[in-house]
Amino acid sequence: MEEIIAQLQSGLKGIWKYRWCAVIVAWLVATLGWAKVFMLPDDYQTTARVFVDTQSILKPLLSGMTTVPNVEQQVAIMSRTLLSRPNVERVIRMVDLDVKASTPREHEKQVDELMQKIRIGGTSTYDIYTISYSNSNPRLVRDVVQSLLTIFVEGGFKGKKGESEKAVQFIDDQIRAYEDKLLAAENTVKDFKLKNNFLLPRQGIDYGAQLLMSSDTLNNARLELTEAEQARNAINAQIQGDEPILGTEPGTAAAIDNPELDGRISALNKSLDALLLQYTEAHPDIISTRRLIAQLEERKVQEAQHRTAPADPGKGYSPMLQQLKVALTEADARVASIKARVAEMQQRHDTLLEQSKAVPEVESQLAQLTRDYQINKDNYEKLIGRRGAAKLSGDLSTTTEMLSFKIIDPPTVPLRPIGPNRPLLYSVVLGVAVLAGAATALLIAQVRPTYLSPAQLREATGLRVLGAVAMNWTEPERKKRRLSQLGFGAGIACLIVSYGGVMASSILQT
Repeated sequence: MEEIIAQLQSGLKGIWKYRWCAVIVAWLVATLGWAKVFMLPDDYQTTARVFVDTQSILKPLLSGMTTVPNVEQQVAIMSRTLLSRPNVERVIRMVDLDVKASTPREHEKQVDELMQKIRIGGTSTYDIYTISYSNSNPRLVRDVVQSLLTIFVEGGFKGKKGESEKAVQFIDDQIRAYEDKLLAAENTVKDFKLKNNFLLPRQGIDYGAQLLMSSDTLNNARLELTEAEQARNAINAQIQGDEPILGTEPGTAAAIDNPELDGRISALNKSLDALLLQYTEAHPDIISTRRLIAQLEERKVQEAQHRTAPADPGKGYSPMLQQLKVALTEADARVASIKARVAEMQQRHDTLLEQSKAVPEVESQLAQLTRDYQINKDNYEKLIGRRGAAKLSGDLSTTTEMLSFKIIDPPTVPLRPIGPNRPLLYSVVLGVAVLAGAATALLIAQVRPTYLSPAQLREATGLRVLGAVAMNWTEPERKKRRLSQLGFGAGIACLIVSYGGVMASSILQT
């Protein structure tokens, strides 16, 4: 500790020895520093505050009809991207700073300077945003903040109009694509129906129902043919003078009139036709039905053989015979007509039976084509509805009713600069000048060392000091010493007075 104190005392003594060098250096540094601070340009700043009202009555009214844009997020993102390079370059053009830049390097310098000096702040709670800028030109400060405020408000009104237009354009493209798909599907279904018209259901009647109806019609036609043949046989029997029974051979059982057995045979034939639609010829029910029909026909023949017919010698000459022959002719014509109809219906029925094998495949293909068509139709209708919602959303995002801007503090031309802080800088310069003078005196003392005490000489040389000669100040030397001390004090006092003068001038300027 004593060594540190001794070194400190030695340093102070060295500084005091070369105090005039310290005063000169301090004056030089202070003069240059104060001149530099005095020449610094004034820094003006203006600030604008804007309130963004995002609470709109349209939100709850349109929330179920379309996608309501998130205006809070939109404004927050816009405030963060306000200092993007395109916006800053736009500000430069709006305030005519681009005319001062003759080279790309100068333009880049202007952009960097603006991005560094512009400050944007905001509170997410109250939606109040501040825009500030500082420069040496007060009018330029106002114009830059006004330009940024204009871009901020315009960006809020534009919203996501570009994205909405792109979304509507994309939906329109998809609608056109689905229109082509829908038209192609409709043509495919139409061609398929034209190609397989006879195999498709008509008016809610499927192919199985058509086959069953054809079978019933054929059976009715057969029954009608049987009735017509029996009527013809009855007329023929009357012409021959017999009972209305024609033929007693087993092969002519259909021509024998037996109402009881004919009714049973007709019922069995209908049952047989229904079984044939479901089973093959080898099915036990079909075999037993055919055997029963054969037994009934054989019984008809046996009963007809035991009947006798009364003789009528004059039957060939009676008027009734002539009428019976005319009736027989009509009956033959009717039987022939019904036979032709039965043959046609039989052919149609056989065709339906043959085509019924392809009906499942055709119905499957038609169902697939219809399903594809319905999917395209549903997507097309959904896209039509979404296009309207997208347009409404785009209009909603750009309307001024969704958010409103209220400028609380508009930008103005600042009358007083906010910087630089010259009093502080003058004080800093004074402190630096004093330190520089002391450091210079200490450096000279170290370069040109002087032993100020016998102890320092003994420590430096290692020799014993026998004695010391005291300084004998003469009167002229004392006077010279006093003048030197007065001059040093005057120099320090002038430095302090100069500091007070620059401080007073800076205060008066503000």
